[in-house]
Amino acid sequence: MTAPAPARDGFDDVPPPDAPRPPGPHPDPEAGTEAGGPEEETQEARAAQRELVAHTPGFIFSEAASFGGSLVGGAQHGVSAGGSARDVFMGGKTEIHHHAASASAAYVSGEIPRQRLDALAAVFVEGPSFAAALARLRDERVLVLAGAHSTGRHSAALMLLHHLGVPAVHALSAETGPANLGVQLTAPGGHVLRDLPLSRNRPLRDTHLYAARDRLAKNDGYLVVTLENSPFLLGVTPCVWEPPEAAAVLRAHLADLRKDTEDGSGLLALGPVRDFLARGAHRPAEVARFAVEVARYDGGEQAAARLADFGHAAVEQQCREWLGDPESTLRDKAFLISLAVFDQAPYVLAAELADKLYVHFQRLQHPEQPPEIPVFGLPAETRLERARAEGELRNEDTDWGPVPQFTARFKKENTPRVLLGEVWTGHPSARPALVAWLRDLARDSRPVVRTRAAAATALLARADLPSAMALLIDGWAVSKAFGPRVTAANTLTLAQLLDAPVVLRLLTQWCTDTHWGRRWTAIRAFGLLTPLRPDLAGPALSALAARARAGGSNRTESNNLVDSTALLLSVGARRGEMLSELVRLLHHDTASVRALALAAFVRACDNAEEGALVEWYADTGMYELDSARDLATLWRTALGDRGHTRGALTALQTWVRLAERRADVAQALELLLPALVVTADDRKRLSHELVNLRAPDGGPRPPVADRLLGLLTPSTPDPSRDPSRS
Repeated sequence: MTAPAPARDGFDDVPPPDAPRPPGPHPDPEAGTEAGGPEEETQEARAAQRELVAHTPGFIFSEAASFGGSLVGGAQHGVSAGGSARDVFMGGKTEIHHHAASASAAYVSGEIPRQRLDALAAVFVEGPSFAAALARLRDERVLVLAGAHSTGRHSAALMLLHHLGVPAVHALSAETGPANLGVQLTAPGGHVLRDLPLSRNRPLRDTHLYAARDRLAKNDGYLVVTLENSPFLLGVTPCVWEPPEAAAVLRAHLADLRKDTEDGSGLLALGPVRDFLARGAHRPAEVARFAVEVARYDGGEQAAARLADFGHAAVEQQCREWLGDPESTLRDKAFLISLAVFDQAPYVLAAELADKLYVHFQRLQHPEQPPEIPVFGLPAETRLERARAEGELRNEDTDWGPVPQFTARFKKENTPRVLLGEVWTGHPSARPALVAWLRDLARDSRPVVRTRAAAATALLARADLPSAMALLIDGWAVSKAFGPRVTAANTLTLAQLLDAPVVLRLLTQWCTDTHWGRRWTAIRAFGLLTPLRPDLAGPALSALAARARAGGSNRTESNNLVDSTALLLSVGARRGEMLSELVRLLHHDTASVRALALAAFVRACDNAEEGALVEWYADTGMYELDSARDLATLWRTALGDRGHTRGALTALQTWVRLAERRADVAQALELLLPALVVTADDRKRLSHELVNLRAPDGGPRPPVADRLLGLLTPSTPDPSRDPSRS
């Protein structure tokens, strides 16, 4: 294939986002001046996407059907090395357990009483994924059961072993590390390891499961490991646990609780029960508690009121009472609102920022008085009890390892959403203070604070988009500071996940808006959105290409556009389709569109993180005829284009160095490289790069480079043996 003529525009030879800037002033009129450090101005889209997923509260993603734990759009999204700056709060938490200081404390285990298993079997409902999980466990002896928090995956693990008819079920300590799985698997029967804590430095690998399986086969045993959806599974394919329907769980518990005569059908027909079941998914434990109240129903008004208290109406009523209670102080209400924004985050964040909201409330209600904040007040436990919340000490994953934090959350998981909606739509007089507070949060230097402000505003946008746009989002988008702009992008991304109206149309229009800030926001939002919503990859590429076609982008905007377009190639289920679309753009009649396609492809290739394009190609793409052809076409074109040759060669170095560690990547390169040689110049360019390739520490050329070099020049002697090189 003949490479198209080089196009000289803003997308030619765009530097990587982490490239060092030359010394001296950089008077970019569109750069932010926020006190967050200059490194934030160059934050790449991949880091921003990881940051968004890490800090967004669970009550947002629980309502977004397109999001399933850490498995987003077919690719794992966790915080990896070189990720987001400062604090990192992952969705998965690990409780801190204190044990006696003995060498064997991490490997204690014990047999679960048979009575408990029998009692659980009497009320257990299998759910849609139970049969498949049972078949895998019977065949493989080791099963990793992953699922969302409080969906009954531990009960499912016990029942899987119970269905196998094992003589006993042993519970292993959660502090048994992945590398020590086989230590306690000495007895025959079943073993269950509940909520295995994983991290970047402590992943669960397929080799750990192989070792455990060998031990289990010798002892005729079985093991089920449960955990929340995690990005730290290397080579492990978990069985995803899906909880059973709430109605089935309710019927099972009623049958167990009312064993006298009634079959429960009349109780299920009660209005409060129907309302409860109609309000969407409920956690099995919540349904079990509700079943106790239903079983106590005697036809009286008080019994009916108890049933109603379990439903959504009870949460709404509670939120109205909290906000409308004249006896409740402004500080109490500020804490409730702040806790709704920082639900499942460290308590100190909710408390600290609640006092800042309290200051805004005082200024709004008593502008003639200076605001005052009591230095000391009620203890955390009392404040949480009044808020019907709870706290616990948990390990929070950070860039520096697990850090114990006292986290707080409402006992009713839908309370944050209901409370924020009630403040926004039911108490419009509080809007000026709430808006001023959220603006402050958007300028905070901590990513978790900015992201939580975006999540809260996304909920407000779903309830009242015009007001949220006018009072918050548009002002953030046109800000010169980086923090507010990225908050606007995060807000629109989460609002689209929540199916807020017209957001996709707004982002498409903003891509070609006359204001650079709105363009930046929309471009970044598309990059954040498509890994979470793979079905929007096509419309996103069209909008980004339209921006490139319009021209006039400066260096900052061009880099942002390339970053967001490159993220389209991180959508696992759509990678082949996106490669085909980029090839199509190579033939576009606008040079800037062709340049964008090449720059984005090179940026996506120059990435060796888990789930990167190179891993997908080695695992899947090389076996798909169309995908392999399209990828080779893009590689050849990028290598032959003067504006992208250097970047493409750098990306090729990334692939070669990864091939030194992974045999599948080496095999993929052995098939790919010959397809990149069409002319003598192609051969010369690639050979020169492989000959001069050195290890990252400056050491000798990797052996895999010699093997690849032999594919290009099989008759050429090994340059390393040339005496002139010594």
